[in-house]
Amino acid sequence: KQWYQRRVAITAGGESITYLELATLIPGGSEALVYTTLSGTIGMFVPFTSREDIDFFQHLEMHMRNEAPPLCGRDHLSYRSAYIPVKASIDGDLCEQYNSLDPTKRKAIADELDRSPSEVSKKLEDMRTTYAF
Repeated sequence: KQWYQRRVAITAGGESITYLELATLIPGGSEALVYTTLSGTIGMFVPFTSREDIDFFQHLEMHMRNEAPPLCGRDHLSYRSAYIPVKASIDGDLCEQYNSLDPTKRKAIADELDRSPSEVSKKLEDMRTTYAF
């Protein structure tokens, strides 16, 4: 039997992954890939269940790149693609920063997404509670 690997998604976490496991963190929740890194970071790779969610989070990430630039001044996409170009993955940490923006920026982004700011926050919360906490 011949085994092969297909590259479905590519992302750079910035650190070396030391442990990777398919796990369900909450009773009745969905499975996700949970990982730890050399410096102690714990993260997750979660699958999207609908095309609507993929489109929503891709657009939110795109707006967040413009509205919440990194403190060091380096472009977010060039950081995430430093070693291998990012493919089919969305930066959840960046999307989570939406709730920390000032209300006018949140409103502007929500308007671009054809939603209210509370709907955007609810969508982020739903994604978080489906897999983790």
